[in-house]
Amino acid sequence: MSHILFVCLHNAGRSQMSQALFERDAPDEHTAASAGSVADPDGWVHPEVVAAMRELDIDLSTRRPQPLTRHLAERADLVVTMGCGDACPYVPGVRYLDWDLPDPEGQGIEAVRLIRDEIERRVGALLAELTRTPD
Repeated sequence: MSHILFVCLHNAGRSQMSQALFERDAPDEHTAASAGSVADPDGWVHPEVVAAMRELDIDLSTRRPQPLTRHLAERADLVVTMGCGDACPYVPGVRYLDWDLPDPEGQGIEAVRLIRDEIERRVGALLAELTRTPD
């Protein structure tokens, strides 16, 4: 079982898409959460992100961004960061992975779809790694 924490700056775009796609595709023994590295994340998921995810029948319209806390990071087996830089707390023993992805905020739907599709590809690769049986 693995618990993954997806972190971006405001928890209103990349990390929310990552969590939702992970939850959609992961076996039940794997869980995910998301958070924003700024002290006061935006109040809602970006509308362009909600629209792009709705195309995949995933509704993010009621999700509320939450701030990153040390407790959230300590609970994770893996922290996937996306543009939060040095604001992410380092927790010994927790694996970190950085995904260099553009921020979807204020971008048109075509650009957000490209970001969403890249996140979907990376989540799929991560799940393949997590569910791989040892030789």
